[in-house]
Order: sequence, then structure tokens, then C-alpha cells
Amino acid sequence: MLGQLLAAPSPLRTRRGIDLDFPLLAGCLALLGLGLVMIASASTEVAAALSGNPLYYMVRHLIYLAIGVTAALITLSIPMALWQRLSGVLLLAAFVLLVLVLLPGIGREVNGAKRWIGFGLFNLQPSELAKLFTVMFIAAYLVRRQAEVREKLTGFLKPLLVLGPMAMLLLAEPDFGATVVLVGASIAMLFLGGVNLLRFIPLAAGVLAVGGLVMTSQAYRLERLTNFIDPWADQYGAGYQLSQALIAFGRGEWFGVGLGNSIQKQFYLPEAHTDFVFAVLAEELGMLGALATVALFVFVSVRALYIGLWAEKAKQFFSAYVAYGLAFLWIGQVLINIGVNVGLLPTKGLTLPFLSYGGSSLVICCVSLALLLRIEWERRTQLGSAEVEFVEADFAEDGHSEEVAHAR
Repeated sequence: MLGQLLAAPSPLRTRRGIDLDFPLLAGCLALLGLGLVMIASASTEVAAALSGNPLYYMVRHLIYLAIGVTAALITLSIPMALWQRLSGVLLLAAFVLLVLVLLPGIGREVNGAKRWIGFGLFNLQPSELAKLFTVMFIAAYLVRRQAEVREKLTGFLKPLLVLGPMAMLLLAEPDFGATVVLVGASIAMLFLGGVNLLRFIPLAAGVLAVGGLVMTSQAYRLERLTNFIDPWADQYGAGYQLSQALIAFGRGEWFGVGLGNSIQKQFYLPEAHTDFVFAVLAEELGMLGALATVALFVFVSVRALYIGLWAEKAKQFFSAYVAYGLAFLWIGQVLINIGVNVGLLPTKGLTLPFLSYGGSSLVICCVSLALLLRIEWERRTQLGSAEVEFVEADFAEDGHSEEVAHAR
């Protein structure tokens, strides 16, 4: 099976060599490179104290990056049509993993949250897979039930029967940040799929009510909600992490204190190489470096949305909705993570795509990039288009496709 996929038409093997969307690839590679540098810088003190090796986390991040690149190369060889056919199976697999992570003896608990399944040196975070597979399932649903989605209330309600249980499983971990990102991206996909705007009003009211209930049901959540407004009121207690992050931003000023010269990473700012890596970046590279990083995120996110738009114009609707969903996942995570770092949102354990330390997150980011590159290539070559039929002659010269297609 894998051999057949690797031999199938791929943007890695064309008459022109490697045929990928360079702007998106360059933007994401820049973020990956920046992430590696910042993790090497932000984690040295913690790594030296915990393991005796200041490069411990950087080496692990390189291993995760190698796994992510390998997964991306495999993903580039898989046609979008196969993802569409397997979307239901993948969603079921996501549900199974989300249930397993909650079982005693299977799920690994860190800081009071069961979000990981341990596999020796590698910890799998099911919520990352759940977000990706849910996007694929909803994209396939929007294509399969297009008329029902646009004309009937049931077409809007059916996906909610999937999102509801998945959100409950994520909240049980608990992972409120992943829940918000997943639900937000799914709702955006439904809107772009043609759901009437008026149908979102009762849903929005329900989500706000449930969100308020969830935020006030646990003391630590309510504490986070109130303390982020004024972290200095309890800067050595509940507001400690945010106050230290704000100090990092203040120390960075315009041009930063210099790469590797952060003071806050020296045991002042908890999770400096994971959830708060952007604060360390702002301290070392300054406001200009932070704004340049935000500009990179804006560029790759907008590029992903355009890839979806181009695929939709080419009538490759599944690919279009997947691209939209992946773009909204990136946008949601970036907005929440940076919002938390600068004190605009309550503290949430959500990684910054491509930059933060974290195996599952990094691998899924690489896979998401590969999916977008595959979608863009299939759109340009018309591979997988509903209006194009390929014959054997189109895959001449080593059996790989190019830009020739025979219209039906």
C-alpha cells in the first residue's frame, strides 16, 4: 500500500523536479528555523538543570522535526481523494485516542491534565490528531451533503453531533484551548460551506453559555479568568506567569536584548520554551522581531486561505474546505497563544504553530503544511478535479503526472 502511494503522482517527482508552492514553503520553513533557534535559546537553563545537557530540548526538537519532515514527505505522496475516502475512519480513530488518553494507566498526566499517551521517548497528543481529522471529516461532509447543508437545518445540526462529544472529551482532559480552536475552525468551515448566517446565532448563544459554565465550574479556570485582567494584583501567585511574560516584553523594547541573552528564561518564566516561547522571542529580538514573526504567521495563514480559494474555483471542494480548516486552525492557535503571551486572554496551554516545543504539535504542523502543498499542486495540475479525467499517457516519463489532462 505504502509502495503504491509513493509511486503515485506526486509534487516531489515531476518533469520539472520538485514542484511545490514556494511562498508557503519558504514562510513555514522560516518559522520552523526560527522555532528551532528560539527553543535552543529558551530551554538551555531548564535543560541544564533537569538533564545536565543545555541542548537537551533542542536535540529532542530536532528529532521531532525529522519525524515531522518524514511524515510531510509521505503526506505529499497521498492524493487528497484518499483522505476524503478515509475521513470517517480517521474521525473514529480520533475518538478512540481521545477516550484512551482518559483511561488510567494509558493517559499521561502532566500539571493536572491528561493530554498525552506515552510511547517511550515520544508522547502522542491525541487532541492534535483530533483537530486534523475533524477538519477532514467536516470537509468530506460538506462535499457529500452540500445541498442539505445550504438548504436544511439538519445539514447544519449533523456536524454538531460530532463536535459536541469531541468537545466534551477534550474538556475532560482538560484542554479548553484545543476545544476553542477546533470548534471555531469547524464553525468557520460550515459558514464557508454555505450555512445560513442566522443559524449561527442560537449556536453562538449556546457556546457562550456553555463556555461561561465551563470557565466558572472549576476554581483554577475562574482564577485564570480574573487574574489575567490584572496579573500584578497577585504577581507572585496566580498572576506570576503572565507578569513574568509581560516583563519579558518590556525588557525587549524595540530591538531586544540579543539572542541568548534573555533573563526571563532563567527560571523566572515557566514554560518558556513551550507556551511562552513568544515572550522570550520578544525579549531577545525586540518588538521588531516579534512583529516580523507575526507577519510571517499572517503570510502563511493568508496563503493557506488563498490555496483553499483557488481549489474551490477549480471545483476541488474537499481540498478547498480542508485548506480553509487548516488555515483557521493555524489562525486560532496563533491568536490564542500570542493573546495569552501579551495578556489579552487567560492563560491556556496551547502551543504556537511551528515555533513551540512539542512533538505532536510540530509533526501535525508539518503534515498540515504538506496537505496544503499537495492541495495547491493538485489544483495547478487539475489532478483530482471533478471535471478532468486522466489516462495513462498523462503519466508518461517514469509514470509521474505533469500538467496535461484530457477533459471529459
